[in-house]
Amino acid sequence: MSKIWILALCVSIALLSACSGGGKKVTRLDADTVTDLSGSWNDTDSRLVADEMINDCLGRPWYDQFAAQKGSVPTIVIGKVRNKSHEHIRVETFIKDIERALINSGRAEFVANSNEREDLRNELADQQGNVTDETLKDAGMEIGADLMLTGTINSVIDQEGGEQVVFYQIDMELTDIQSHRKVWIGDKKIKKYMSKSSVKM
Repeated sequence: MSKIWILALCVSIALLSACSGGGKKVTRLDADTVTDLSGSWNDTDSRLVADEMINDCLGRPWYDQFAAQKGSVPTIVIGKVRNKSHEHIRVETFIKDIERALINSGRAEFVANSNEREDLRNELADQQGNVTDETLKDAGMEIGADLMLTGTINSVIDQEGGEQVVFYQIDMELTDIQSHRKVWIGDKKIKKYMSKSSVKM
C-alpha cells in the first residue's frame, strides 16, 4: 500500500510541475506593440525606420521630376543593405519592411532583387516543355528597374559605468541605374539610453 501512495505522490508532483511550466509565463502581444527589452535593434526599429525613410524618399523633388519626364511611376529594386553596426542584425527583415513600405505606398513599382530573379528565371526555364501553351510564360518579358535602393546600418556605443547610450544611423541612397546619378540620400538616427540594470558589464 505504501508503494502505491508513493507512486501516486510522484505522479501528482510531475503533473503539478508540468502544469506550472517551471514558473515561465508567456503573454501574447500584438505584432505592432512597441517592445524594447534589451535596447538592441528590434522589429519596431526596423518597421518605423523603413516607413519613415520610404515616405521621405517618395516625397522628395526627384519623384515629381521623374514622373514628369517619364510619364510613369518609378520602378525600384532593392540592392545591398549592409550591417556595419556592432550587433548581429537580420538585414533581411529590414529589407522586407522596406519592400512592404514601397509597395503599400502605391507610388512606385517594385521588382524582385537579383536572388529572387534567379529563382524566377529557373522556374521560367522549367516551364519550357512542361506546361500547357495557354499557361506558358514567355522569357524576355521582365520589367527593368529604373532605380536601385541601397543602404547601411551603423552604430556607436558610449558607455560609462552602468550607463550606456547606443546610437544607430541608417543611411539609404536611391541611384539611377542607367546614369548612376544619385537622386536621393536619406538618413534616420536612433538613440537609446540604457541604465545599469539593463547594461551588461
